[in-house]
Amino acid sequence: MNREMLILVDALAHEKNVKKEIVFNALELALASATKKKYPHGTEIQVEIDPETGLYNSFRCWTIVEDELFENEEGELISSDEKAQGKDIGEVIREEIPSEEFGRIGAQAAKQVILQKIREAEREQILNDFLAREEKLVSGQIRRMDRGNAVIEIGKLEAILPRDQMIPKENLRVGDRIRAALLKIETTPRGPQLILSRTSPDFLIKLFELEVPEIEEGLLEIMSASRDPGSRSKIAVKANDQRLDPVGTCVGMRGSRVQAVTTELSGERVDIVLWSIEPAQFVINSMAPAEVSSIVVDEDKRSMDIVVDEDQLALAIGRNGQNIRLASQLTNWELNIMSEEESDKKHEEEYSTVSQLFIEKLDVDEEVADILVKEGFSSLEEIAYVPEDELNQMDIFDEDTIQELRARAKAAILTAAIANEEKVPEPAEDLKNMEGMDENTASLLASKGIISMEDLAELAVDELLDLIKIEEDRAKTLIMTARAPWFA
Repeated sequence: MNREMLILVDALAHEKNVKKEIVFNALELALASATKKKYPHGTEIQVEIDPETGLYNSFRCWTIVEDELFENEEGELISSDEKAQGKDIGEVIREEIPSEEFGRIGAQAAKQVILQKIREAEREQILNDFLAREEKLVSGQIRRMDRGNAVIEIGKLEAILPRDQMIPKENLRVGDRIRAALLKIETTPRGPQLILSRTSPDFLIKLFELEVPEIEEGLLEIMSASRDPGSRSKIAVKANDQRLDPVGTCVGMRGSRVQAVTTELSGERVDIVLWSIEPAQFVINSMAPAEVSSIVVDEDKRSMDIVVDEDQLALAIGRNGQNIRLASQLTNWELNIMSEEESDKKHEEEYSTVSQLFIEKLDVDEEVADILVKEGFSSLEEIAYVPEDELNQMDIFDEDTIQELRARAKAAILTAAIANEEKVPEPAEDLKNMEGMDENTASLLASKGIISMEDLAELAVDELLDLIKIEEDRAKTLIMTARAPWFA
């Protein structure tokens, strides 16, 4: 019987193109599963097969656990048990038991376990071979539709194209051959599952790489892409060879290249945008076909106010805001569209607000405040901490006036900071007097809105770590101390 077992392992490994170790492992699990039926529920059994002789031994196993975690008396031992002496938590104690004759165990159950494990190993091997090729754009045939999702056959692999990753109004049928981008790999009870997408910007990029050889050669580069699947999309392209026109190259002779992509995307219109290292110029390019009059950039907020003529406003915004939304996604900047009139009104409001701030906080008259605003100052911090040589370049003020303005700005900033500190609530007595708590930590928690022990008790450890910088062990201890009254 042992010799027949070795022959069986050789045959299965050769037929399924998997390693012998995997078949042996499947046999061990099958034998262990069958042996468990002779013991109480919860018993842990291990079987070890000698790959040279085919002989196998069976063992009953117990895992050592802490007393408070003990749940399964058939498969666990507490640390104080006599058998567990000298062993660490988590160690496994094995005791050899009589092995079942292979011919007498539940052959059908064993066969199912073996076949299942071999199928999983075979599927994993095929998947690993596929991933090793690093294919991001795949092509396959729709094998069946399952609850609106399409099951795609890619060679020996099956992949899922979810309903929400299909192009809207796309009519896919069983037997159709389609292309899609690999979106992710999900872990399921049946093993890893390939998830595809036809709506992701990555799919658009991969189609252009397929149609435009210059991209693969490194002469052109796609910098970013944005999509409204089935309707409109934008891609930003850059030429690494200055002799090439990046937009014309992607469009192709008589539009042949971009038309091939549009056909694959069920008629989706594609705007090809020239990328620029200058964010403002890149945004202007991405707003095509609308013409931009001017741009105001706020680098701190990573936003831009885009001013267009009244007759260009509808074109810049696009149907249901499509054009501005796609341009924002393409450039990764927050874009605000406005007319000349709206821009002038906003500028006047901001001018008035900043001017009034300087009048109140610096105790200067309207004329001085207006000069500061016109010179480009928009906050007290800029006046207080901008390099002195920049201020000295303002011929309107002498050096003494500049120093006085800087001093007043610093004083106003300090006054505001003190006022904010005074608004911090005082921690409750139970929080301040809690075991393990110190005054600084209590004040810091109060500044974050954690006033009492009850507030602290309701936090999770990761939430507390996000609020204040302390060690994880101390965070756990503080929270458990705060929760102590719950269990009293």
